Amino acid sequence: MLVDINGDPLTLDTLDEKQTDNNSRVASLMKEYADHPTQGLTPAKLANLLREAEQGNLAAMADLAKDMEDKDGHISCDLGKRRRAIVGLDWNIKAPRNASPLEQRDADMLGEIIDDATWFYDLLFDFSDAILKGFSPNELQWDYVEKQQIITGYEFRDQNIFKTHPDNRNQLMLNDGSAEGEQPNPFAWAMHIHKSKSGYVHRAGLVSVLSWPFLFKNYSVRDLAEFLEIYGLPVRVGKYPSGANPKEKATLLRAVMSIGHNAGGIIPKGMEIDFQSAANGQADPFESMIRWCELTQSKAILGGTLTSQADGKTSTNALGNVHADALSSITQSDLHQIEQTINRDILYPLYALNGKSYAGNRRLPRFEFDNSTSDEMRDLAYPLRSLVQLGMKVPKSWVHERLNIPIAKDGDDILEAPTEPMSNSTAALKASSLAVLKSEGISNRSQAQLDTALDAITRGDMREEYKTVLQPLLDKLNQSEELAAIELAELYPMLDQDGLTDLLTRLFFVSELWGSLNA
Repeated sequence: MLVDINGDPLTLDTLDEKQTDNNSRVASLMKEYADHPTQGLTPAKLANLLREAEQGNLAAMADLAKDMEDKDGHISCDLGKRRRAIVGLDWNIKAPRNASPLEQRDADMLGEIIDDATWFYDLLFDFSDAILKGFSPNELQWDYVEKQQIITGYEFRDQNIFKTHPDNRNQLMLNDGSAEGEQPNPFAWAMHIHKSKSGYVHRAGLVSVLSWPFLFKNYSVRDLAEFLEIYGLPVRVGKYPSGANPKEKATLLRAVMSIGHNAGGIIPKGMEIDFQSAANGQADPFESMIRWCELTQSKAILGGTLTSQADGKTSTNALGNVHADALSSITQSDLHQIEQTINRDILYPLYALNGKSYAGNRRLPRFEFDNSTSDEMRDLAYPLRSLVQLGMKVPKSWVHERLNIPIAKDGDDILEAPTEPMSNSTAALKASSLAVLKSEGISNRSQAQLDTALDAITRGDMREEYKTVLQPLLDKLNQSEELAAIELAELYPMLDQDGLTDLLTRLFFVSELWGSLNA
């Protein structure tokens, strides 16, 4: 019997038509224009909107979030950074632990379906809309293609057609006009709930956090505009002679009001217009309030401020790296939450309907993002080599899984270390080492001394007389890789990039071996 991810039985009748088309009340809600609650927004009105969302009216929260994203460029910019960090990463689908050949085949089949889906990356981006609004409802389109039930597309649905169940504030229901609402059909929705905070679904998103800085910022922007209108321009005073009639006064008033914009005008003879100095005032309090609101918004969205704006005082490179690490941790959390939704609402239905090894909701393939970097590989390679040399038994499968490198199958071409005669390698190492020593002005070292020292170090024999020969070289190389690369480029201007890379690798071999022998 076919069951959903929770083990409840279901039928395939729900996949024939879209649920939003079958319900007239929901269909009519989709045709309505959204309210714009930020028009005339006050602290009391905002508190009422958040209270309505808590009571199950998610339309108020959704319309507020949309207005905030449309009207506040800072919120839109920072949210865009966080949302686009999710899209574009590689991914893979893994079979269950100790998978049978049939389970591995099904995992490969699911990977092909998702890889061929032109809608998939759009769905990932729409999932991230839940970061602000708490949840992202996406109605799936199914079709029977080549003897398989597959998802052929989806439709993003606005959050304002949903409400929460009166007895379960974490259960999303279609707002069909009834007290409880209509349950979304299983296998018909990819419903991503993004927990930026713990709690019920109405406060899972960032809208409740960002709404207050948004409100205070709007007050400050409005006050700043009024300040500039009142204090930013010189005061224009018109003087009319005694005995002027109302028509002459009206003529002078029109000239005074328009001369600042038109930069010209005419008045009757005997009348005057004086330009007074602009009134004294400071815009700093309004700008400080706007800056505080934007910094608070950046902290809530990105976990810091230096990844979006710098104040020119504390924006050091070290602090920027710290803030970038905080953003990286937030992105990792976003990816893990989206993985769970894909496994539940995309991968499981495809597996249940098409998998030959499907036997329930226990042993399931899983979707994972590949967010490994070349820096991570480099940071793991050197310690791992030392640990293996110390005798630690590290499973190859763990290394492959940690670095997201697939295990080669029979018949696959595999990478191999280049085979180079030992004599040529040693000779090149000696020659390049001698060149660096000579560049340091150490001309009293002979080629024979260097050969003897290098022979000794490769045997693990580092006597004091050899240390004096190699110490200047090691000190220079250990300063930095960048400095060593620059010096090598100056010493060997005719070498290409591959040649310099090989030479630098050989030189650092001496330094690393020295460290291993003298740690």
